[in-house]
Amino acid sequence: MEHFIWNADPVLLHLGPLQLRWYGLLFVGSFFLGLWFMQWIFKREGKDPAVLDTLLIYLIVGAVVGSRLMHCFAYEPDFYLSHPLEILKIWKGGLASHGGLLGSIIAVYLFSKRYHFNLIWLLSRTAIAGTITAGFVRLGNFFNSEILGLPSDKPWAIIFERVDMIPRHPVQLYEAFSYFALFFLMLAIYKRIKPDFATRILPGIFLTFMFTVRFLLEYTKTRQADYTWDLPFTTGQFLSLPFILIGIIWIVWAVGNKEKTT
Repeated sequence: MEHFIWNADPVLLHLGPLQLRWYGLLFVGSFFLGLWFMQWIFKREGKDPAVLDTLLIYLIVGAVVGSRLMHCFAYEPDFYLSHPLEILKIWKGGLASHGGLLGSIIAVYLFSKRYHFNLIWLLSRTAIAGTITAGFVRLGNFFNSEILGLPSDKPWAIIFERVDMIPRHPVQLYEAFSYFALFFLMLAIYKRIKPDFATRILPGIFLTFMFTVRFLLEYTKTRQADYTWDLPFTTGQFLSLPFILIGIIWIVWAVGNKEKTT
């Protein structure tokens, strides 16, 4: 069986000593696409979109710092504790989505306190936009030929020629398409239910859907952490479990308080 061979150059442009990489373009571009989406939401709900440029800065810093620290201390702690200055070298790669989410939540909290926004209202709206970034990041991983899937004989398996000639699950695309599907699901819910109920339930849907997908797709991924433990879960699955639990509790709380106002 012939399989699709992927050998794209992760560098889009060489600008002298500088490089413009697909990953960076998709990562930063996703935030600006999310900014455009948040402008639409703010105008739709009668709020001033002028503050969104500042929110964008908060989110980028929170996502990068959080994802970097999570990668260093959850996936490769021995190396980074022995070489702490390497933590600063983000251009070498190494960002973890769980930490990116935590960093983004902290950023939204700080922004809401500084600019007097209702925290849950803002979290529910940025959660929708956050699915765009999550999907684009996985497309960036695909261009980098990283976060590889396990070997597979499925007809849609892909050979990542820059790594080896083994057909593998394109797990980066599995995740990307799942997150884009979550975006359209949350957008449909946001547009069709009462705003107060949307505010309460959307964060729970985001957490439950996203990290259930992440948990299940870990079964098709190669091992990411540089250590092992005597548990039936990978590092990614272990980190996903609290988010899934919080998401389920959040949905139960939202449904139980459906008739109340925010």
